[in-house]
Amino acid sequence: MSRKTKIICTLGPATESEEMIGKLMEAGTNVFRINMSHAKHTWAAGLVKIVRRLAEKRNEHIGVLFDLTGPSIRTGDLPQPLTLVEGDQVEFRKETTTATAGKSTTVNYDGLMSDVSVGNTLVVDNGALLMHIDVVEADRILCTVKTPGTMGSRRHINLPGVRLNLPALTEKDHKDLALAVECGADYIAGSFVRDAAHVRELRNAMKTLEGDAQIIAKIEDQEAIRNIDAIITEADVIMIARGDLGTEVEFEELPLLQRRIIRRCHELGTRVIVATQLLESMISNPTPTRAEVTDVMNAAYEEADSLMLSGETSVGRYPERCVEALVRISTRIERSGGLGFGQNVLLRDERQKTARAAATLADSLPGARLVVLTHRGILANHLGMLRPRTAEIFAISPRDRVCRQMALTRGMTAIKLPFSTSIEETIQNVTKYLLKEGFVHPGNPIVIVADILSDHFAANSILLHHA
Repeated sequence: MSRKTKIICTLGPATESEEMIGKLMEAGTNVFRINMSHAKHTWAAGLVKIVRRLAEKRNEHIGVLFDLTGPSIRTGDLPQPLTLVEGDQVEFRKETTTATAGKSTTVNYDGLMSDVSVGNTLVVDNGALLMHIDVVEADRILCTVKTPGTMGSRRHINLPGVRLNLPALTEKDHKDLALAVECGADYIAGSFVRDAAHVRELRNAMKTLEGDAQIIAKIEDQEAIRNIDAIITEADVIMIARGDLGTEVEFEELPLLQRRIIRRCHELGTRVIVATQLLESMISNPTPTRAEVTDVMNAAYEEADSLMLSGETSVGRYPERCVEALVRISTRIERSGGLGFGQNVLLRDERQKTARAAATLADSLPGARLVVLTHRGILANHLGMLRPRTAEIFAISPRDRVCRQMALTRGMTAIKLPFSTSIEETIQNVTKYLLKEGFVHPGNPIVIVADILSDHFAANSILLHHA
């Protein structure tokens, strides 16, 4: 049985060469992520060209994801890192304000002082430093250090439970979005999405630039959790970004939130990615910790569509081994079954009900395969969300972009084939291809579901065929 769980790799200094990108493809990467927080435009555009060329050479539909920086709050530049001990007082000030304390840094968000209150917790560098806000003034705040550590330049700041009036897209995001559209990105991720309006703003900005990427909403704070249903409904894909989210909530709540979000994504029919620190130790070690193996196994057992590697492949020493580890772990747990959240999908229209009927029919026939004929990929993604028990789903589309945009759908193999004017001829061509590639064997039942129109084939139809 082939692997169903998809894998996203972040490109970086450790994986920017054509040779290494090729190795990651061979190892099982389905989508490559470009993190615009660290990427220069010329570098990012060059990587896209390499990915496209190597994928075409291998006749594979491998997606490209541009991850926008988003409206993150960061400390300013420091001449040297600040060494902090418990009880130290640290000043965070507007960039135009002169320092009044010995240990001081600027922040890139002038509205911070209006959003926070005395008593709030300020978290620096993904939990490395915890501080208590003691004084709030018009142009600065003063905090007491609760945990010792070192604070460097441009460190990320979180404020758990505080509603921040940050914009959905920054000026930098708009420039990066234009590049993503120019490069033909298949997916664009919005960081720090807090409500459905933020998803719409990103999608509308992309459409204004005449882009047609799918929108990924990154869930990173408590406000997003409060608005989770609306965000899931509005986005094409949800990413559970456990780094920032893990600093926003109590750590013992994070696994429960992950499962809750995955279950809700299944119910509402939206694909979901689990990201951050899946194999963090493999940045420097050749094998994962047993805890990491269990974490990856749980995400695959919850039947997340995709698992994402960040620093493990962008700067790590063993990027290829990281992908191989995800393949081994996810493939093994898939043989034991999953949680079955796909049985709880809310069927809201005829297309979704047709997909359910096709999956049920295929699951009732020994050795059956599911084939979906689709122009836009919508029906294929509905079918994937149902998590049928059949070995694999084959999505047939005449469009490269549609095939790549199914690279994040669990259990889906996308195949580019032209559609004939006759549905009979289309089915014959598809069957010949599947037989030639060894995906089916003579006599295998093939359940074909389609939402395309032809002379003899109505929309939302199911056909049982034998190879």
